[in-house]
Amino acid sequence: MHRSMGLKQKTTSGLFWSFTDLISNQGIQFILQVILARILLVKDFGLIGMITIFIALANSIVDSGFSQVLIREPELKQDDYSTVFFFNLSLAVGLYLVLFFSSSIISEFFSEPQLVLILRVLSLVVIINSFGIVQRVMLVRNIDFKTQAKISLVASISSGMIAVFLAYFGFGVWSLVFRTLIMQFMSAFLLSLHNKWKPTLIFRQRSFFRFFNCGSRLLVAGLINTIYNNLYFVIIGRFFSTLDLGYYTNASKLETAASVSITGALQRVSYPVLCSMQKNENRLREGFSKIIRTSAFLVFPLMVFLAAVADNLIKFLFGDKWLTSIPYFQILCIAGMLYPLHAINLNILQVKGRTDLFLRLEIIKKTIFTITIIVSLLLDLGIIGLVWVMAINSYFAYFVNTLYSGKMISYSFRDQLKDVIPAFGLSFIMGILVYLAGMFISNGVLFKLIFQLFIGITTYICLCKLFKVREISIVRNLLFSILKRKG
Repeated sequence: MHRSMGLKQKTTSGLFWSFTDLISNQGIQFILQVILARILLVKDFGLIGMITIFIALANSIVDSGFSQVLIREPELKQDDYSTVFFFNLSLAVGLYLVLFFSSSIISEFFSEPQLVLILRVLSLVVIINSFGIVQRVMLVRNIDFKTQAKISLVASISSGMIAVFLAYFGFGVWSLVFRTLIMQFMSAFLLSLHNKWKPTLIFRQRSFFRFFNCGSRLLVAGLINTIYNNLYFVIIGRFFSTLDLGYYTNASKLETAASVSITGALQRVSYPVLCSMQKNENRLREGFSKIIRTSAFLVFPLMVFLAAVADNLIKFLFGDKWLTSIPYFQILCIAGMLYPLHAINLNILQVKGRTDLFLRLEIIKKTIFTITIIVSLLLDLGIIGLVWVMAINSYFAYFVNTLYSGKMISYSFRDQLKDVIPAFGLSFIMGILVYLAGMFISNGVLFKLIFQLFIGITTYICLCKLFKVREISIVRNLLFSILKRKG
């Protein structure tokens, strides 16, 4: 009983601080994106978009799937942590050298000479990030998201202020480069300062191979996922203009601020919590179902609302020079509705230690994705066609992700569909009303957005009460628990 209450309190606290991190850190990132988008050129964002995939791949390789493996291990010793730390660091240095010497080839591929120096400087973030991996794992194992939220907040504010200063004084794309470097440096530094953990000069082969045997599958799956998550930046940068990529990059960042950020918050909290339930099948299934329903209840209306107000939102935030990105953003929002459900379903495979199935799923999904991308390029569907392919694949991938998780905890695709359909249907009804509300209001853009927000919140809450959607009670009780705890 005490153990259950302790877990419940930790979960409530974890959710609170994870979403605090989401609201504060991502809120600051969002404000900075708006400011920088108004100051910088569209092309500046396109240049960063071209090399995003290389930095993301390097970071994924450095982690090597070890983070997830360490989180689910029942007991860890100092030797284990030190082994992982030195492996990550040495791998990061090696990957930086690879990126440094291949920067000329990458620059020629995109026909952008500026990329050589940009990539060589920005790649330093790979080494910087390797210093904070173990410290972050320790905090996640303890479901301590309060500390992570505070660190993220400080890093975001300090790096953002410097980036705006550089942008204002004409540093262009370099303001984006230094923003990333400073933010990651501050995060790694503060994690090390707070955690007080120091590596021991030791490397245990037994520990390494034990983690690598499990983590290697997660690594390959992570690499495949990273490639395909960033593949559009490469395709648009190679076959279209830097300007086109700039529009897509900004639309993607705006959508990511909502869907992927919420996904990360839910995934960070749900993974260690589900790990603690892994020996009790009924409790695991019940907890998993509750997380799925609550995620859909929160994310679906948000993404539909953003798609419905996209015209007014982008015009108000970024100005007329970014209007071309509106359709990209709307389609990405439709695709992003399912991102939290993808992540939570994949969490089950990791909780059960079935990294082999995790990898198999990624290969199946990405094979289909590759075929559809090739077809869309051959048919010359343009950027809009490519983005629609992403949205369609997101829904197909959700079905695939549910196959194994359904078998492992007896919670099938049909069961999940029953749980998420109410939120899905009510969200689209709300979205239609919000869109129509914007058409009938002739006042300024800000007034339209406020009116649409009022219509959206009121409509969704009323519909949920009318159709007796139980998640509204779950969220209300969770909020009361958090407020009572903080009070």
